[in-house]
Amino acid sequence: MSDQQPSPQSVADRLRHAVAAVRGSVTRRPVPWIAGALAGVLVLGSGGAVAIAAATAPTTRSTSAAAVPSATTSRTPSPTPTPTPTPAGRSVPQDVAGPSALRTCTIDAAASAPGLGDFEGYVMNAATGEVLFSRKGDQPAQTGSVMKTLTTATALAVLGGDHRIPTTVTKEPDGTIAIVGHGDPTLSVGGGTVYPGAPTLAQLAQQVKASLGDAPVTTIVTDDTYWNDTDAWDPTWPVSERTIGYQPEVTALMVDGDRANPAAATSPRSTDPVGRAGAAFRTALANAGVVGAGNAQIVKRATTSTDTIATVSSQPVSTLIGQMIPNSDNTLAEMLARISSKESGADGSAASLTGVYQKSLSSYGVDPAGIVIKDGSGESASNAVSPDFVAHLMVQVAAGAKGLGTLAESLPVAGQSGTLASRFTGANAVARGRVHAKTGWIDSANTLGGYIDAADGTRLTFAFYAIGSSRAAALPALDAVTAATYSCGGQLTGS
Repeated sequence: MSDQQPSPQSVADRLRHAVAAVRGSVTRRPVPWIAGALAGVLVLGSGGAVAIAAATAPTTRSTSAAAVPSATTSRTPSPTPTPTPTPAGRSVPQDVAGPSALRTCTIDAAASAPGLGDFEGYVMNAATGEVLFSRKGDQPAQTGSVMKTLTTATALAVLGGDHRIPTTVTKEPDGTIAIVGHGDPTLSVGGGTVYPGAPTLAQLAQQVKASLGDAPVTTIVTDDTYWNDTDAWDPTWPVSERTIGYQPEVTALMVDGDRANPAAATSPRSTDPVGRAGAAFRTALANAGVVGAGNAQIVKRATTSTDTIATVSSQPVSTLIGQMIPNSDNTLAEMLARISSKESGADGSAASLTGVYQKSLSSYGVDPAGIVIKDGSGESASNAVSPDFVAHLMVQVAAGAKGLGTLAESLPVAGQSGTLASRFTGANAVARGRVHAKTGWIDSANTLGGYIDAADGTRLTFAFYAIGSSRAAALPALDAVTAATYSCGGQLTGS
């Protein structure tokens, strides 16, 4: 094999002959011409290959020999592309949509933890309404104190955030006055109280003294007939809720939530809140200098007079919600439920609550069909509300719709405030400050419901129920599944 290169002249001559041969082959045999072209490339080397490529490319120019460039031309002209025709009847889209994002993150492991017991859960994207996770999420069940979010929404719909609850005193003949309750549990004997800024019996007594002057008081009537107190204690509530001090009997007249120690949130309650209120009012009247009040007889009945001589009012409902939700105050919840019933036109009974709640909650654009409300606090295991419903209501809460911003601002925050202040520790601390939710705890269930500002910026609403497991096992399991939801964000998928 010779190491010499062929002269430029001989290369040009050979190219001309090769191109002519290829053209003839293409004309006579359109398919087999490729083999000949490849052979030409092998014979002519890289320089010839360039020339053949240029010569065989589709063109609209003349195919005369003069139009074929020499192998020694400094650059090869770019061929003119031929448009591909669109088949008849087929439209060509202007913009082809990109692929839809797939949700790929799962909380299945966390949602299967034994500590969750018989688990029910529901998570949705607050902005789009897309259901991201549901495990028995449509099944109504006991809520624990997550019920207080429904009670709050009902109170805001019926009463409004500016509503104040009055307590009045009327004057009857023959030295008789009546203290009339309308459901304010914050009315206080004064001194220490778990309800800062509450009205006091001393304020009422001073108004009575100013009205009566030196006229004596011989009888004090205690009137709690704003609603009938025959259902003051739900039979499904454990008696320990009263004796330990989580729940009073629900009467329209009481002082300091009927706590033995007014300054303690958890303090034993009595079996006669109305009688205790009457005795405290008698002491306040005596301290105010009302003649004969210290020896006045106390009688429980409805007042016979509309001659009001003294009035005090609670703080606004919005303030009461801010006291109730963070600390999960059962007393305020029960009172707001009964007052909402009365002010909506019902009778204030526990039996009226399901209808009152359904009507009120529907005003937020959610569907409350199927919910069962036995009380305002969530203490009863006979309450029945699905996680699905709570999550849908929380969309409105997180958005602050129709005054619900009051509830959103009151929700405990993971690791920071209220009943969530000491939770979300260890690995679950990743969600601290990002979970805004109401806790729930009764003997048979531990619950959590609210909204999450997830790691990817997606706002999620959720409700998780751990039914039938111990509190010690349920709380860390609830925190773990909530933290996992936070981490998945909008990529959450599963059931």
